[in-house]
Amino acid sequence: MDQLMAMRAFTRVVESGSFTRAADSLNMPIATLSKLVKSLEAHLETRLLHRTTRRVVTTAEGMEYYEKALRVLIDIEDIDTAFRASCCTPKGHLRIDVGGSTARDVLIPLLPDFFQRYPDLRINLGVADRPVDLISGNVDCVIRGGPLDDSSLIARHLGDARMLACATPGYLKTHGIPAYPQELRNGHKLISYLSPVTGRAFPFRFLDRDEPLEISVPHHLGVNESNAHLAAALAGLGIIQTFGYAARAHLETGALVEILSDWRPKAYPFHVVYPQSRHLTHRLRVFIAWLAEVFPAAVKG
Repeated sequence: MDQLMAMRAFTRVVESGSFTRAADSLNMPIATLSKLVKSLEAHLETRLLHRTTRRVVTTAEGMEYYEKALRVLIDIEDIDTAFRASCCTPKGHLRIDVGGSTARDVLIPLLPDFFQRYPDLRINLGVADRPVDLISGNVDCVIRGGPLDDSSLIARHLGDARMLACATPGYLKTHGIPAYPQELRNGHKLISYLSPVTGRAFPFRFLDRDEPLEISVPHHLGVNESNAHLAAALAGLGIIQTFGYAARAHLETGALVEILSDWRPKAYPFHVVYPQSRHLTHRLRVFIAWLAEVFPAAVKG
C-alpha cells in the first residue's frame, strides 16, 4: 500500500462526502480510490467510513484519523513547497472559478501579465455566476464577491468594487432622471439581478446619510447572469445597479449614464477563496500572490 496516497484518498473522501467526487478531484479511477481506502482501513485494523448506497459517513475513529492525517499532509506539502519555490519554476494546471463580469472585465484582461511571468502554468477558467463547490467541483480556488460566511474556507481580500446605478440616455430621456432613490418606486423600470442560487432579486442598495437604504420593488426584468444583466441595460430596458468596472467602458462612451451618484452604497468586497483543508501548491501560491498584487486596482472600476 502507498500509505501517503491512501491518506490523500481518504481525506478527499471525507471532504467531498463521496467516493465519486473524491476520485474526480484526484483524477483517479473510483476503483483505485476505493482500494486505497480499504487498504488503509486494513492497515489500521479500523473502520474509517460507513458506506451506504447514498452517502459516506465518517466513523468516530475515521474523523480522528482524518484530523491527524490532514496535519501530516499539510506539513508534507509545506516542506515540498518550500523546496520547489526556492529552485523551481511553477508548472502545471490551475483550476479557477470566477463570475461572468469579473472574468470579462477584470481577470481576463490581467492574464497576459500572469502568463508572461509564469509561462509554464496553464489555467482552466470556469466562468459562472453560480458559486461552485470547491471540493466536489475539483477547483483550486474561486474569486468571489460579497460577504463570506463559510468558516471552512480561507479567504484573502483582493479589493473593493464600487456599485452604481445607471441606464441609457434614451431610457432617462423617456422616463426621467430620478433625483433620489425612493423615486425608483414611481414607475421606473428596474432590471434586477437575480441570485443564481435562490432566484430572488437583489434589492437596489444605497446610502442615505451613511445609513443603508434598500429599494425593493417589483422588477420590470430579472436576470441571473452578470453579462446579460448589463446587456439588458444597454438595450434600454431599464435601470440597473452593477459594478463600476463592468459599466466603466460604457460610461466613458456615453452608452450608459450614472444616476444617484450621491447615494452610492458601500464598496463591494472581493476575495480569493480556497478550502483550509486543500494543500496549497506552489502554483496556487504564486497565483494568489499575483492576484493580490494586480487585482485591487483593476476591480475598483
